[in-house]
Amino acid sequence: MPFGNRDDWAATADQLLLAVRPYATPRRALINLPGSRPSRSGPRSDGLEGFARTFLLAALRVAGAGGHDPLGHLARYAEGLAAGTENPVPDRELTTEAPESWPLMADVRQTVVESASLALALRLTRPWLWDTLDERTRARAVDWLLPALGPSPVDNNWWLFGLTVAGFLQDAGIETDRARATIDRSLARVEEWHLGDGWYSDGPNRAFDHYNPWALHFYPVLHAHLAGDRDLLDRYGPRLHAQLEAHTRMFDANGAPMPYGRSLTYRFAAAAAPWLGALTGHTPLTPGATRRLATGTLRYFLDRGAVDDRGLLTPGWHGPYAPVLQSYSGPASPYWASKGFLGLLLPAGHPVWTDPEEPLPVERGDAVTTLGPPNLLIQSTVADGLVRLHNHGSNHVGPDDDPGYARFAYSTRTGPTHDSADNHFALLIDGAWTRRGPARPLDNGPGRAASAHTPAPGVRVVSATAAHGRAELRAHLVTGAPEGTPVRQTGWATDAEPADPLHPAEGRLTAQLHPVHGYTGAHDAPTSSTLAAPRTRTAALDGHTTAGDSLFVALASLTAEPGPAPVATLADVRVTGRTVHVTWADGPATRLSLDY
Repeated sequence: MPFGNRDDWAATADQLLLAVRPYATPRRALINLPGSRPSRSGPRSDGLEGFARTFLLAALRVAGAGGHDPLGHLARYAEGLAAGTENPVPDRELTTEAPESWPLMADVRQTVVESASLALALRLTRPWLWDTLDERTRARAVDWLLPALGPSPVDNNWWLFGLTVAGFLQDAGIETDRARATIDRSLARVEEWHLGDGWYSDGPNRAFDHYNPWALHFYPVLHAHLAGDRDLLDRYGPRLHAQLEAHTRMFDANGAPMPYGRSLTYRFAAAAAPWLGALTGHTPLTPGATRRLATGTLRYFLDRGAVDDRGLLTPGWHGPYAPVLQSYSGPASPYWASKGFLGLLLPAGHPVWTDPEEPLPVERGDAVTTLGPPNLLIQSTVADGLVRLHNHGSNHVGPDDDPGYARFAYSTRTGPTHDSADNHFALLIDGAWTRRGPARPLDNGPGRAASAHTPAPGVRVVSATAAHGRAELRAHLVTGAPEGTPVRQTGWATDAEPADPLHPAEGRLTAQLHPVHGYTGAHDAPTSSTLAAPRTRTAALDGHTTAGDSLFVALASLTAEPGPAPVATLADVRVTGRTVHVTWADGPATRLSLDY
């Protein structure tokens, strides 16, 4: 059935808000959603998370309607605000002595995160909620919020939570000097991580992933917009525009965002940045393409079980899926998807709601887009609407390989495995297959990118990817490994079951992996579940290092086209020393040098 006008979005927001009401505590300060897996911050923090993240959804719903609130959403959150701040406690566990109290920020640092959703919701609904509260309740709420104005306890995007609290307090005329100092300090810290083209690293590292636009851009740009600060908007708006040039290319024709990085359970929060671009005028998308993208993303998840039979968002991707969760994920964490409803701030007469939908970038033609600062390639094909991402520069913040960061490739219709690694190149050393570890970007250019990593002491691997159409060339130069060391290249992990009967038009995925140089064997085997499939199979190529340098080259393909031709027919490949020359079947040529 048709879906996508503003009334549909508002009705969906109402349904999500009504579904959580039965799980609120009697005075509505906590929303304790069902689930057997609490976050590391404990059940009291999880209950606050349920309150704060759904409050943000209610705020977007009501503020976008000019305060019209026929279902009484805000009254419930006003009551909960009063109860939660009445007697904050250091406890992580729920107790009969303080069943409604919020945890103190000094004791549970996750509350810093939730304070941002609370403050943004209060800012958006100030005339209809904050300004109606009695002085005692407002004073207690301010006391609870003020610790967020201190330095961030985590040196990454968390700096923007304090900025968001400060923005509300500044607007409300509370502690304005201190709020201004927090805004300036937070923006200055994040400024150090802007590497160009709208790309921020998530901290002093190379952590780039799917939430770059709807976290690191979301808070500064929305703050500048709400404050009417033209200077800030002139600084951060063009960066958002540049980021959206890349971000909007990472959406499948079926609406799926690219699942790479962490916090994937926030799902259609990925639509927040395109909405923000439309709200502020800093976007490469037309209004019709913005609605096409956002609505496609919302429908993608709603059609695939993101909401259970109780109407609750589940921790996972399509439906429940524990491997995508982090230690900070609790039962209510998925409700940061509320950010994806930012478009409700746009009035019903805005072109984003009235213009005809227009095609997304993936629907306009085959493309391979090189992203300089993060050293990524986006590869999309119009025939099947599929998007793939090749990673030569994004790393996790920790020392171990994280499936969401360490793979060489991701796609909008597959997910990383959690046993033997898909889209990976490894050596067998001391009886174990090596991890990738931090990838150091080396070079990029049209349709290609390269990186290096050190999988073991004294061993270096230089890797390069080139892409064209649906074809991928993957090359790895190994130096420093003993002669005869086994190596393995794995391909895409695809569904071992028949095509999804609910979405037959998307077609069954076909993955191919063809040896070109250096490999001596091939096999495929069952692999673990992914966020896209309960059972998968993954192809692999095997080989051994030789004396001195060892170069391994393969062609790969992932497609939903019916009866695809063998990937070996899509390119002619020649190897000369450390250089790979590729001539694609329809004419253009690429040269990959691994001499770094």
